[in-house]
Amino acid sequence: MSGHQLESIYGIDEAKFIQIRRHLHQYPELSNEEFETTRSIRGWLEEADIRVLDYPLATGIIAEVGGLRPGPVIALRADIDALPIQEETDLDYASKIPGKMHACGHDFHTAALIGTAYALKARESELEGTVRLIFQPAEERAKGARQVIDSGALEGVQAIFGMHNKPDLAVGTVGIKSGPLMAAADGFHVEIEGKGSHAAVPEAGLDPIVTAAHVITALQSIVSRNVSALQSAVISVTQLHSGTAWNVIPDKAVLEGTVRTFDEQVRQQVLERFSQVVEGVTTAFGTSGSVRWIEGPPPVNNDESLAQLGNEVAAAAGLKAVVPVPSPAGEDFAVYQRDIPGLFIFMGTAGTQEWHHPAFTLDEAAIPISIRFFTELAERALKQLGAGGGEQP
Repeated sequence: MSGHQLESIYGIDEAKFIQIRRHLHQYPELSNEEFETTRSIRGWLEEADIRVLDYPLATGIIAEVGGLRPGPVIALRADIDALPIQEETDLDYASKIPGKMHACGHDFHTAALIGTAYALKARESELEGTVRLIFQPAEERAKGARQVIDSGALEGVQAIFGMHNKPDLAVGTVGIKSGPLMAAADGFHVEIEGKGSHAAVPEAGLDPIVTAAHVITALQSIVSRNVSALQSAVISVTQLHSGTAWNVIPDKAVLEGTVRTFDEQVRQQVLERFSQVVEGVTTAFGTSGSVRWIEGPPPVNNDESLAQLGNEVAAAAGLKAVVPVPSPAGEDFAVYQRDIPGLFIFMGTAGTQEWHHPAFTLDEAAIPISIRFFTELAERALKQLGAGGGEQP
């Protein structure tokens, strides 16, 4: 898929959207700080006379194409925020903002959705319904999807589609899978209260560090002994803070980390057992423990019929569709899927590093591929939803 093909099919040029992506890459903004990004997106949409809708969002933008013919409403979503990472690439268009970088490819997602908006606008009179375009803030903090829903921007939408770039897939390859694709991502903060003492007389106190060590070990048994071998879960303790001196047993130890699951029932089982383990171990050591959960997004869970539609579109576009390995990373697109059917796919970008790496890059040849894929996916989804009387395809 070349820019010339996009021009012949939709009357748009690939080069514009590559330049949009590079501009966004140079000026990254963190979650809920995407004010200039939002203004830029608005400007690019208005250049093509694309309707920008008025929803109460501080950052992010909602637009629409279509509606000239009766039919269903579907949504396409891209995330727009960056990460607090110092870029370490040698790109001519590397980030100009110290300590901030599009290290997860959201600039790619945004540029591709703007290109899709342009392509759909060129076919607006033929669209059998309406396509709502969601440029979502704050994905990296797992807050943006809820903000969009609370604004009312999902009302009336019958199906939603989105993507994430995938560095380990070749350009021209699309990862499409029904069912679980990305994990629920919950965080935890555990406080263990003991009794401090001199390190030379530990019997005079209740050591929270020893207790914490046993809690960490016991937590690993949840996955090995409570989760079926046909299911999966990850519990990772990533921080342990306690004490201020080499010869003092402290009063408190604090653990933090994350739990990743792909099934909602497994998720609830793991969270319940986690709290039970903390309570049981701390009690056994004469200390006390409390657990505070940092609720993340649920698992991305793709609708089977929408996944089939995605495979059909990939075949028609000459792309290679593969069933991807599910990712244990979290993605708040899943929040939309709690309300309506959705399909989230992986778009091959042949990157040199994984997501969130300071040297993260991607192949921009995937931009026109993404534009064509999502344009045709939107058109076919409208037809199928309309043919089904508004029911899910």
